[in-house]
Amino acid sequence: MRETGPVADDDSLTIDQLAQRTGMTVRNIRAHQSRGLLPAPEVRGRTGFYDREHLARIELIRELQADGFNLDLIRRLLDSSGGSSGEVLRFTRALREPFAEEEPRLVEVGELAKRWGTSDPSVLRRAEELGLLRPLGEGRYEEVSPRLGRAGAELADLGIPVKRALGVVGRLRRDADHAAKTFAELFVEEVWKPFEKAGRPPERWPEVRDALERLRPLASESLLAVFQLAMDDAVEKTFGRELARMPRESRRRG
Repeated sequence: MRETGPVADDDSLTIDQLAQRTGMTVRNIRAHQSRGLLPAPEVRGRTGFYDREHLARIELIRELQADGFNLDLIRRLLDSSGGSSGEVLRFTRALREPFAEEEPRLVEVGELAKRWGTSDPSVLRRAEELGLLRPLGEGRYEEVSPRLGRAGAELADLGIPVKRALGVVGRLRRDADHAAKTFAELFVEEVWKPFEKAGRPPERWPEVRDALERLRPLASESLLAVFQLAMDDAVEKTFGRELARMPRESRRRG
């Protein structure tokens, strides 16, 4: 028989009252328990009572689901944290925090056509495929990286066709994916796996989270520094070859 009545304080909730407080169904609460997402209630007589921990856990599950985590991954995160909801939430927020510091901006399709010098729909589709633009409908887009958009406008001013510029972005994205994977694997191998091997002690969660947060600027700064070195070498070698192709008399006149 389901229990009814006014909602009790947070330290003494029946399953019906917990459902009322959280907006969940009793069935979903029981499903969370069967999956190991919620701890068992305290049983008094023949009735189970829930408390603030259960309320906080349900709120955490909702936040993680909103961030794109499925229930199985949420359960594993909770298990690995020793049930510390606060540490799981802080770690997953650090994990999902965008690396980019710039804010996306809204652009109209007319502005893009003017910037690129073309209204070719295939250009828009390619920019979407590369993740540069997100369609919002009615001819409006979210420009994910305005900084990259400004670079594209500068290339257009130099007379470089937009399709060629997008081709370069595609190649850079593939190289960047490889670099990002390298740093992600570095974190997993050198930080996460030793933490896991130690049994994931609760007191070390802040240390792991701090390592993840410190990796962000290190990855960006290292990639930029290496690219600048590579660019110096590439310019020297490329123009060296071009100069070598020039006829001797042309070089003498120059």
